[in-house]
Amino acid sequence: MSSESLYVRHTPSFGAKLFPFAPEGFKAFGAFNTEALAAGALSVKTKELIAVAVSHITGCPYCIEAHVGKSKAEQTSFEEIFEAAAVAAAVKAHSAFHNAANALKSYEGSQEPDLFPRSNLELAGKLESVNEEIFNSFQAYIHTSLKAGRISEKDKLLIAVGSAIVEGSAYSIEAFTIRAKAAGMTVEELAETTLVATVLKAGSAMAHRVNAYQAFERE
Repeated sequence: MSSESLYVRHTPSFGAKLFPFAPEGFKAFGAFNTEALAAGALSVKTKELIAVAVSHITGCPYCIEAHVGKSKAEQTSFEEIFEAAAVAAAVKAHSAFHNAANALKSYEGSQEPDLFPRSNLELAGKLESVNEEIFNSFQAYIHTSLKAGRISEKDKLLIAVGSAIVEGSAYSIEAFTIRAKAAGMTVEELAETTLVATVLKAGSAMAHRVNAYQAFERE
């Protein structure tokens, strides 16, 4: 592999070399990571599928590799992993698509003080009249990605909620949380989904300490 690559495998990991300089902080993160991904209201398998999806949102190759491996250890098939990734892609698309409601209001000269009213979720439906083909294709993809397959509909919606939290879209968090609750998600499951999403978002930054250390040491 080229020495110019920014994602070279290092053995031992460069990440471990930073541990002595902030041991308590790294230990605290490790404890949080262990607790967030342990079995609770959600199984380890479901948590790891959420983690796989969220790692596709953050785009961290270290996290993708780590959590695909952990998912495989939970007897997860690649079909399930691919479905989780498709849900993550659907959430990112949902986030971008519903921001078009803001674009429409801006284009029409809206001066409303609230930039993210819940009514914008319904306003997005008006985009069908702008381009019916694109609108219907988008709706079909969301439907296909979230319908039950190798992963149940409820678990896909849990994955969508975790992905939406990391994506940071108010529209997506609202829409998928409501759907997940209707599918039977409990508040305990919501809490654990939130923790998995949080530790994966933080974990992406933590994982990239490898790149930071590599840059620091580069001559």
